[in-house]
Amino acid sequence: MKVFRLSKKKYAEEFNGKGASKSGNRWNSKGTEIIYTAESRALAMAEILVHLSLATLPKDFVMMTIHIPDSINIKEINPKTLPKNWNHHPPNSRTQKIGDAFIDSRDFCILKVPSAVVQGDFNYLINPFHKDFKKIKISEITDFPFDERIFK
Repeated sequence: MKVFRLSKKKYAEEFNGKGASKSGNRWNSKGTEIIYTAESRALAMAEILVHLSLATLPKDFVMMTIHIPDSINIKEINPKTLPKNWNHHPPNSRTQKIGDAFIDSRDFCILKVPSAVVQGDFNYLINPFHKDFKKIKISEITDFPFDERIFK
């Protein structure tokens, strides 16, 4: 399976979850290392765009294509089991606890979660501490300039 991650160029090689741990996000608390990826390039872009404006639009983003072997088991979160308002901003601490428990348990390397940005699409969270993490490879990194019409 291929998943995608949009990253600033200088962090593209740092495939470790440390960036997410600095502030915490929807699926992790501050201090919990986790890697966020998306099922498509478009979703990866949408997940980043909700945090940007034309004034802060970076020029140095790259799209990472990541290969997850079919042999790696994926745990799925059923959106119907999530707490009310799970997708509101700022993130709900209950969704952060789900991601933290996923990392701590190390039962699965991949957690499939619904996107809060694009209803019906999914993100794939990667546990960098799971034994199968070493099997996951970045297969391509390409420049990804944003089209400035997005903010017009």
